Amino acid sequence: MADVVVAIPSFRRPMGLKRLLTALEKIETEASVCVLVADNDAERHEAIDLCGALKSDYRWPLECLLVSARGIAKVRNALVARALEDKDCRFVAMLDDDETPEPRWLAELLCVQRQTGVDALNGTVKRVFEEEPGAWARHCDGVSDVFAATGPIAMLETTANLLVRREALMMLTPPWFDPSFALGGGEDLDFFLRLKESGARFAWAKEAVVHDHVPASRANLKWALSRAYSTGNSDMRVLLKHRPAPIARAEAYARIAAALLLNPLLFVMLSASPNRRVRPLRKIYRALGKIAAIGGRYHQEYSVTHGR
Repeated sequence: MADVVVAIPSFRRPMGLKRLLTALEKIETEASVCVLVADNDAERHEAIDLCGALKSDYRWPLECLLVSARGIAKVRNALVARALEDKDCRFVAMLDDDETPEPRWLAELLCVQRQTGVDALNGTVKRVFEEEPGAWARHCDGVSDVFAATGPIAMLETTANLLVRREALMMLTPPWFDPSFALGGGEDLDFFLRLKESGARFAWAKEAVVHDHVPASRANLKWALSRAYSTGNSDMRVLLKHRPAPIARAEAYARIAAALLLNPLLFVMLSASPNRRVRPLRKIYRALGKIAAIGGRYHQEYSVTHGR
């Protein structure tokens, strides 16, 4: 029985998962905690094997589910469904298997939630690099840190460091995460938009810090631009799913056109500064990803796993 169920999706990252589970044993909290892992690999089932080996001596109750159908949305749905079966569960906290929380991570999330009374919160994500990237990285999603000031915010950013009230999850009709975004990403933005439409309020907890361990395969410009394309692609898919009013759709298309017209010029103007010219280049790739989504072409970012 747990006040907080820490929910962790995992796919072929046994080293990262072990590092995360070790860090969770060191968190400082007065809450009752349960750790729930979902293994999305029926072939190797490395997460199940690891949890089985750790379970008897682990600080918190530890459970691992097998979710054989591939896709991050399907895994998150299985985690939420299982967490809500625990009638004492008041919050679901989500972490990824390439992250580690600081000792005060959960305590800070719960503190800000009590202060603000919000339904869901994000915390800071700091990158830890296997190989240090150049200064260009500070402009790129998935490579730069994710942070904001503590307090209410209009929209959440990530499921990589998230706390959600049970009541907020109960407001939504399952599936909580749309399986159509299984390998392409965007299931998190869609989830946040549906939460907001249901009346949920959000906040940020700056001192609730997790560290995202970035392998060399993700700390390069090629991956960062691929991520920008993927983000644009999934963002547009979510926008189209929510059927915006014609004027909102027209505004979105106008922003795409502006990005493609202005950013090549900015790229040329900033060509003497390799670090600064990444920003317009990233915006071009995001716009191209959006155009692909409009044309029905969906990028499958999560078909490739980075790190161990």
